[in-house]
Amino acid sequence: MSPTLPDAFRLFDALDATWPAAAFARDAAPGWLLRRGDGGGKRVSCATAAAPGDMPDIAAAEAGMRAWGQVPLFMLRPGEEALDAALDARGYAVVDPTVIYAAPAEAIAAAPLKKGIMWVEMRCRLALMDEIWDAGGIGPARRAVMARAQGPQAQIMARTDGATAGIAHLAVDGEVAMIHAAEIRAERRRQGAGTGLLAGAARVAADRGARWLALAVTEANAGARALYEGAGMQQAARYRYRIAAG
Repeated sequence: MSPTLPDAFRLFDALDATWPAAAFARDAAPGWLLRRGDGGGKRVSCATAAAPGDMPDIAAAEAGMRAWGQVPLFMLRPGEEALDAALDARGYAVVDPTVIYAAPAEAIAAAPLKKGIMWVEMRCRLALMDEIWDAGGIGPARRAVMARAQGPQAQIMARTDGATAGIAHLAVDGEVAMIHAAEIRAERRRQGAGTGLLAGAARVAADRGARWLALAVTEANAGARALYEGAGMQQAARYRYRIAAG
């Protein structure tokens, strides 16, 4: 029997803990949790209802985000259909429907790797790592998010046939470890490096006491989703954003 995956809202909490915003505001707009992203991307720049399923005053959240210089952006989670409809009526567009995958860390760590694939936990920061992230659009503002997480962290590098192929960031929140900023060099894709990153992250996660390995990926990223599902990860939650016209 397959193990019961973590609850969706436990995974949302892990997202906030392992990929944290520059600031969280709980009082600026009653009923909302606002995130200041400082250029770190949608996950750290969105608003969510403080109590899942509630629909507080949308205008208050909009004002709070605009005060930070952010375009109003809301994350819609399971059970928030009324909020979704209200934002639609205000002209908000749907962007980046996303899937959170999860699996037991030990199971992913135990999967055999193809010949020539290996991984290593990096003990120091190399310029090459930033070069790979830069090439994948994970620039300084997004890398700054990594340094804000308070729990155990690690960077995993994958190699194919002796050459550096990819890098990923791992952060642990209790029993849930999240993979972020996974990036494979263009010339090394489809050679097994993604599986190496998963195996390495899972092994490090389990060694840090995490039971679960999880990650978020956009629905449109068919290649990555096929990799994760092929490795045995299962869909555990979904969310999407609605963004204001400007």
